[in-house]
Amino acid sequence: MQHKSLVTIICLCYNQEKYVVKSLFSAIHQDYPFIEVIVVDDFSTDNSKEVIQKWLIDYPEIQFIANETNLGSTKSFNKALKLAKGEYIIDLACDDILLPKCVSLQLKAFEVSLFKNLGVVYGNAKLINEKGDFYFYYFPVDSHKKTIEKRATGDIYLSVITGGNSICSVSSMVKKSVFDALNGYDENLAYEDLDLWIRASRVYDFDYIDEVLIKKRISTTSFGTHFFIKNDARSKKINYSTYLIIQKAIRLNQSKIEHRAILKRMHFEMILAFKTRDYKLLLKYLSLEVQQRVRIIFG
Repeated sequence: MQHKSLVTIICLCYNQEKYVVKSLFSAIHQDYPFIEVIVVDDFSTDNSKEVIQKWLIDYPEIQFIANETNLGSTKSFNKALKLAKGEYIIDLACDDILLPKCVSLQLKAFEVSLFKNLGVVYGNAKLINEKGDFYFYYFPVDSHKKTIEKRATGDIYLSVITGGNSICSVSSMVKKSVFDALNGYDENLAYEDLDLWIRASRVYDFDYIDEVLIKKRISTTSFGTHFFIKNDARSKKINYSTYLIIQKAIRLNQSKIEHRAILKRMHFEMILAFKTRDYKLLLKYLSLEVQQRVRIIFG
């Protein structure tokens, strides 16, 4: 492969002492040599920081940021992004594992893609449990491990705002120029990926790699599980962030088709708010739906 672009892998850790070393090894043991690794510990309350520091003794060239308070994923990532020298960026949670060809396959996708305004490439993921045992694939595959349903590529804005599994965030590589243009992650949010994909897909094309690029760990403490917990403070914060993201998306919409499309996502979030007993959020969505339907009729 002729590609010699530097790729920065930002490894975010919070209370992942059991998995962080394996995750970091997966970042440095890629079959592509030009990689910069930046590790951030977000003030873990377990021994993650000590485990990382011990591991770094053998890898002094790797940059390490130890937050003095818990900042959350968006602020932690942006701190590392300011130090990143790579032309391409991977956001790696320190309980996930990059497969050895992940970076080279992602870079190849950037090289061969037919999309002229390509900002993001993404692939499939193998979901594993806390012990590392296989659960299922993010996108269902056939006997040859190829994705059964065609994935959204090119201008995927409509697909992203509608909802569903339009993109596998953990398997993505993003041009740093995209992050620079969008000023990184929105630090007002409790999580980052949906907002980034909406803002990025409004401007840039996306392409899909029909390969499994990463092992994503699912556990009782995984971030994704907190979308669905009843009467939980963290769940409320996360789901309120989704409400803010939808409000931002509405402002980005440029057609009645897009305004209608986002209603589907809103209805999913309303059901989730009801199931998690977040009735204040449900009322906010009901009010927002009324405004949105007026916008569709008279906008």
